[in-house]
Amino acid sequence: QVQLVESGGGLVQAGGSLRLSCAASVSIFSIKAMGWYRQAPGKQRELVAVITSGGSTNYADSVKGRFTISRDNAKNTVYLQMNSLKPEDTAVYYCNAERLTIDYWGQGTQVTVSS
Repeated sequence: QVQLVESGGGLVQAGGSLRLSCAASVSIFSIKAMGWYRQAPGKQRELVAVITSGGSTNYADSVKGRFTISRDNAKNTVYLQMNSLKPEDTAVYYCNAERLTIDYWGQGTQVTVSS
């Protein structure tokens, strides 16, 4: 069982920055991949960024060059640094962990970008 706790969401003006954190209840060395997804009202949940246990990263085209995913193995935490935020980035952001073929999700954190 893996528990994920997100933090760092909030309200920010367009062009601003936020950093999301996702703390895992287990060592993230044992987690194949961790990622951030988001879901805007009336839309499907979509992948934002993912980082593997080996450190490889992948990003949605809409956030490339603006968002950076990273991990701190000592703290069992994954981060999403979001810069140059746009109103269309407004969504609930969810942390995801894939471990032993099972997907785990956090409770989500709201990010609202005002224009």
